[in-house]
Amino acid sequence: MKFVKSLIGLFCVWGMVGCVQNQQAQQPLYDNITVVDELVIDENSVPIFPKKAALTTDTARRFSVELPMRCEVDWNNQSVVSVVPAERIEMVRLGVGDALPELQVSDYEFKDLTVKNALDKLLDGTDIAVVEKGALYEKITGTISSGDLSDAVELMTKMGRVYYSYDAQNGELNLSHRAKWLIKMPQDQTIIMALLDAMHGADMRNLLVDWADKTVVFEGNYQTEREVAKIIADISGKKYMLAWDIDVYRVYPRTDNPIVWMNLLPAFGEKNIKMSIPGVVGRALVVGPEINTKTLQEFLGQQANVVLISQGTFAIPNGWQSRFDIGQCGREERLETDLIIGATGTYGDFGGRDKIDAKIVLRTGQGELSSFNIPSTVGDNYVIIGIPTHSFVTTPETLVSPFAELVVFMSPRVISIADNAGVQQSNELIGDALRDFLQD
Repeated sequence: MKFVKSLIGLFCVWGMVGCVQNQQAQQPLYDNITVVDELVIDENSVPIFPKKAALTTDTARRFSVELPMRCEVDWNNQSVVSVVPAERIEMVRLGVGDALPELQVSDYEFKDLTVKNALDKLLDGTDIAVVEKGALYEKITGTISSGDLSDAVELMTKMGRVYYSYDAQNGELNLSHRAKWLIKMPQDQTIIMALLDAMHGADMRNLLVDWADKTVVFEGNYQTEREVAKIIADISGKKYMLAWDIDVYRVYPRTDNPIVWMNLLPAFGEKNIKMSIPGVVGRALVVGPEINTKTLQEFLGQQANVVLISQGTFAIPNGWQSRFDIGQCGREERLETDLIIGATGTYGDFGGRDKIDAKIVLRTGQGELSSFNIPSTVGDNYVIIGIPTHSFVTTPETLVSPFAELVVFMSPRVISIADNAGVQQSNELIGDALRDFLQD
């Protein structure tokens, strides 16, 4: 009987062992195992990333306080002519130090001396030491018959194209090739943007703009000072400024056919298509105010899908040049990111009529794509058509339709800078007021 019980017990143990082994065979030790570079990675592993260089992140690099001002257009409240009061633009040098002692200079002559050597000779016998910040090699020659010390130092440093600052506590007259300035800008935002664009056009990149108190701080040498002073003088002396509001579209035809642009004529009437200007690539149309962003998109929507890829505004003093960067105001990374729309223009007499005489240039990193000379009257708009999207494709093959194209809508504006401060009470000209202004 004991033997039978032992045999039954042995069978039960074997059965239990078999059950445990079967369960172990069905359940893996790990639910998910990945081996990368001999490292075991499971769902509880911490991600490992390669070390990144100490560079500004892309989104931080693109941050700009100016972008909302440059990249937004209120098409519902656009005034083709506006009047702003003339305001003084003042440039003040920073870091000039303390006032020089009230000393008199008489019968002082210097010939072929560096600024430091000439000042050392002038200040011999005083407690003032001349300190150079950087090598100043330019030599000066001249004579001072009589005058104040401050006037003499000012004259000699200007002759040598250097800047000085006086430290009274240490008795040091510091000389440097570079200096820092502050520009007190006018209140009108459009004029501020034109000033900044002109300075950027002069290759000045280290501009610190305080939009709260309307000031710009920049650093440079004697040549920089001269260029900025010329920009300020030109802007202050202009009677008009020009501005353009821009929409840039990519148009995808819904069929394997290009956009039929001739349909613009029956859609809007011949009187609203005033001029057709061919370029090396594309064509510029000068159109009446009936063709605007809304009506143009409605027309294109009948044949194609229309995507707004960039929008913005830029301004120039009358007779100057400026540009609009598609990528700066782009909705996202696109093929056309490096496209630049450049413009030069004047407003005034054009064959006995007041017109906006502009040259519009489309340029990429590969060079000029096309250009158009466009004379137009105030209130007209530009529509640039026929620029293939494939102009921006850099790969041998693409998924972009060969009939997709870039369409640029530009609306020019005239800004009159008037001496009478009373124009601030009403700066929009419409109806009879606009006609009177254009005839004045």
